[in-house]
Amino acid sequence: MDLILLMPVGAAAALLFAYYRAKQVLRESEGNELMQKIAAAIRQGANAYLKRQYSGVAKFFAVVFVAMIVLSFMGQMEIFVPFAFVTGGFFSALSGYIGMKIATSSNARTAFAASHSLNSGLKVAFSAGSVMGFTVVGLGLLDTSLWFYFLKYVVYADLPEAEQATKIAALMLTFGMGASMMALFARVGGGIFTKAADVGADLVGKVEAGIPEDDPRNPAVIADNVGDNVGDVAGMGADLYESYAGARLSASALAVSAGFGMVGMAVPMALSAIGIFASIIGSFFVKTGEEASQRSLLGSLRKGTYIASALVAVASYFLIQYAFGGEQIGLFVAILVGLLAGNLIGYFTEYYTSDTYKPTQKLAEASETGSATIIISGLSLGMMSTAIPVVIIGIAVMVSFVVSGGVTNDTTSFAKGLFGIGLSAVGMLSTLGITLATDAYGPVADNAGGIAEMSGMDESVRDRTDALDSLGNTTAATGKGFAIGSAALTALALVAAYVDQCRALKPDLVLDLSITNPSVLVGLFVGAALPFVFAAMTMSSVGKAAMSIVTEVRRQFKEIKGLMEGTAEPDYHTCVDLCTKSAQQEILAPSLMAIIVPLVIGFTLGVNGVTGMLMGATASGFILAIMMSNSGGAWDNAKKYIESGHLGGKGSDNHKAAVVGDTVGDPFKDTSGPSINILIKLLSTVSIVFAALIVNFSLNL
Repeated sequence: MDLILLMPVGAAAALLFAYYRAKQVLRESEGNELMQKIAAAIRQGANAYLKRQYSGVAKFFAVVFVAMIVLSFMGQMEIFVPFAFVTGGFFSALSGYIGMKIATSSNARTAFAASHSLNSGLKVAFSAGSVMGFTVVGLGLLDTSLWFYFLKYVVYADLPEAEQATKIAALMLTFGMGASMMALFARVGGGIFTKAADVGADLVGKVEAGIPEDDPRNPAVIADNVGDNVGDVAGMGADLYESYAGARLSASALAVSAGFGMVGMAVPMALSAIGIFASIIGSFFVKTGEEASQRSLLGSLRKGTYIASALVAVASYFLIQYAFGGEQIGLFVAILVGLLAGNLIGYFTEYYTSDTYKPTQKLAEASETGSATIIISGLSLGMMSTAIPVVIIGIAVMVSFVVSGGVTNDTTSFAKGLFGIGLSAVGMLSTLGITLATDAYGPVADNAGGIAEMSGMDESVRDRTDALDSLGNTTAATGKGFAIGSAALTALALVAAYVDQCRALKPDLVLDLSITNPSVLVGLFVGAALPFVFAAMTMSSVGKAAMSIVTEVRRQFKEIKGLMEGTAEPDYHTCVDLCTKSAQQEILAPSLMAIIVPLVIGFTLGVNGVTGMLMGATASGFILAIMMSNSGGAWDNAKKYIESGHLGGKGSDNHKAAVVGDTVGDPFKDTSGPSINILIKLLSTVSIVFAALIVNFSLNL
């Protein structure tokens, strides 16, 4: 129980540190009156969007809550699951909301700080990102702590400890569904909003009208800046809250299945708390000099992450020794494997998406022959970039399984190996506090650049914010790589937990998970297709929404006299409203798919079919998400590489071709790609929550 105490202590430390960082940011000046006016417009738009989104999501949650209550009274799930579903969604939404609030309060402050020095701008933007990062991990551990102590000391207080551990682990495994559902709504809705605005603003403003990015004459410019916050901050915060919860809860359930009881259950929780303290220390090492290159800026952020990882590596040895003595040292190796795999995936994501390295530079060179070749090259780059992460995850799975004592033909040893894989996923996400801080700072820097442009600040300020923004594209891609890599390990652990759950519900259940079993094979094909169907739906949604913005921006350029001359002000509000309506209209269908398909497969193909579906979705979703995120990040940075003066610079034919490539890449990297990792885990958590229904009413058992 002393290990479990680390949970609320870690949660409190994270939330207090987030508060400290927020106070630091809010002490900075927001600049002149015009900068404050622009920042206020962005805040107003972001608040309006989230208010409408959360109202819609609340209605959806209410319907699902009532349905789950009915199922609980029918004996198909525990009575606490519907309430945990709501709390998971609430804390996930709260994480995104707090992150968005600090981001919209720090964009003008970052621009003003950048007028003094590059390091000052980095400090403010990174501090704002830290609020997001530590709020996510703090609220994640807080939610888990509240439920754990309630279940242990109130609901199951009279049971022996071993039985307590079994019941708590099985119940808490279902808690991730609310967080996953909220994350999907936030990521998809925010992604549709931000990319519709971005695509519309770029196609008409940059390509057709030939005006600079973030030019105040562009009617979609405020919507574009709002989108950075509702998609890349609020959506990402909810997304990584869900990843953090899923990894921790699945590892705890597998620990109990492996026979480690309450101690094993406590280890993933304690490891998450240790990661918080390590991330706090690492965050103080993020700083840079004034004339910093992209490489040195990346090195500055990497330094903080690597220090945090090293601290976790050292502390986890003592954690495993304390929990298990010297008998389970392989679990320490599994944690190291997760940490190493996360950092390697981050490094190779950076390699493929940063304009510091050859792949993105060669992609920029493809603009010499037009838009078609830069799109072909970008797709090729994304596809090639999937190979190394697949190898890394494959090695991480095998090494974690073996060193943890996993043996495939022995049930107990097999369970220990699966726990090792789950613990590896927790290790990968243990430094999420600082990893997410380096990710969330990017949208703040992007907004700062927009405010610098719109308020007419000195060109040197825009150069500094562009350097921070370009770095933000790379760290965002790195953060997505981290989330996608951890999703693969977590989804694998969740699949194993789903099979355990079904066996616990029906001990005489006969499973045949052989690839030659038609139910498994059909499930595998359906699961493999789901990420592609999901990506198609979300890409189509961005396309529809973007067309409405393109039409509106063209209309204003044509009808508002004096707009292009700068003597009239555009109608920003209409573009914000169009994006908001489009996002809310398009969000429901892809989100419902994640609930309906597991149930349909379960009722028709049984537990075997659902297991095949989950494995197919995990494999294809992992690869597709990496491909889309890396292609999008590389296209964006290829454009910025040209804008920095290479290959003809801004306004050249190369630049116009790169803008088209970036336009294609926008929904790749900020809507569809990062949403897929939520999809594959939501499929698993839905299957676990409704396992009793599938076991009891399937036509194929």
